[in-house]
Amino acid sequence: MKRKIKGIKNRPRLCIFRSNKHIYAQIIDDSINQIITSSSTLNKIIKTNIKLSNNCNAARSVGKHIAQQSKALGIREIIFDRQNKIYHGRIQALAEAVREEGIKF
Repeated sequence: MKRKIKGIKNRPRLCIFRSNKHIYAQIIDDSINQIITSSSTLNKIIKTNIKLSNNCNAARSVGKHIAQQSKALGIREIIFDRQNKIYHGRIQALAEAVREEGIKF
């Protein structure tokens, strides 16, 4: 049985979704059921910087972008939700990029 991961106001949840072509990241406050900020390989800023949207370099740029957005909103700590996917490849690259920007989880 899968354990539910919940974010709280002072520590929201970073939810990662990975498809075959793209990777998406959302910071969600589960206490009010609201998405605070989001980023993906479909963003115009990220799309211009990457050649392929389904590799680790694209995931790193999404991680860096979501971390910069969260720091601008004053979020320093998050709960990492990888949605039952293995911590490997693109998900690991995104998580490490977020950690490099100074977000703790």
